[in-house]
Amino acid sequence: MPSLRILPRLLGGGALAAAGLTAYAACEARAYTLRRVGVPVLPRGMRPLRVLHLSDIHMTPGQSRKQEWLRGLADLRPDLVVDTGDNLAHRDAVPVVRDALGALLDVPGVFVHGSNDYFEPSIRNPLRYLLPDDGTRHTDVAQLPWPLLSQAFTAAGWLDLTNRRGSLTVGETTLALAGVDDPHLSYDRLDEVAGPADPGADLRLGIAHAPYLRVLDRYAADGYDAILAGHTHGGQVCLPGGRPLTTNCDLEPARAKGLHRHPADSRPGDPGSAWMHVSAGVGTSPYARIRVACRPEATLLTLLPQT
Repeated sequence: MPSLRILPRLLGGGALAAAGLTAYAACEARAYTLRRVGVPVLPRGMRPLRVLHLSDIHMTPGQSRKQEWLRGLADLRPDLVVDTGDNLAHRDAVPVVRDALGALLDVPGVFVHGSNDYFEPSIRNPLRYLLPDDGTRHTDVAQLPWPLLSQAFTAAGWLDLTNRRGSLTVGETTLALAGVDDPHLSYDRLDEVAGPADPGADLRLGIAHAPYLRVLDRYAADGYDAILAGHTHGGQVCLPGGRPLTTNCDLEPARAKGLHRHPADSRPGDPGSAWMHVSAGVGTSPYARIRVACRPEATLLTLLPQT
């Protein structure tokens, strides 16, 4: 029958298409991209502040191309580095991350950790990310040497904001800061950082690894001007045009990456609202080094005076 004779061709064509998509997705995961975003958040008359937002590096020792790209970010000469976690994906990755960041560690910086700083990655069914979150967290695996990562960052002068508030002066800008441990693991202790942000600071900044709504709501209500987070990988595998299917948290997919307002329907100047930047991240799990319509990224945020 003609239909049976055509079947092998259809199957062959499908296999070629699948192979082509896989090859594209693997290349996309290595197409490291710098985003540049302006945020009108500083008081009027102040000089712009250049903030490099890094997240979800997921480093393994053999990822030399990623390491080289990260070293080159020092040429941007940012005023501040904000690292929102998931730097590790291998037990031997701490010195590799430190060396890859290189001269960026000489710049003022702040950080929190994510779940993949604490626990080794494991093979998982990617389809489960499209299902409702059942609360299962993979903490029954070996721990990664996150204390050494903290030590490397703090020895360089970076501020650890793990369930802490802090302050920093960068150039002429005074910053009031708050950070929480990873909300995805329910390690966040919002009661330890809750309360009105310092009204005397030029900029009030809240950071977290995973942008869960309870954390975003708390920061916005407490008067933080901007919130930085990662974790979502921008959806990682997106529809054409970069439309995410999932965020791996309770943030809606429309805000899985980039600059938005929180709450979503708020405007600058609204009480209890903030700017929010979610990084699509630099890496992926070493067991799923693919991205579709969602390139790996770091973002240079230029904080500008409000008009």
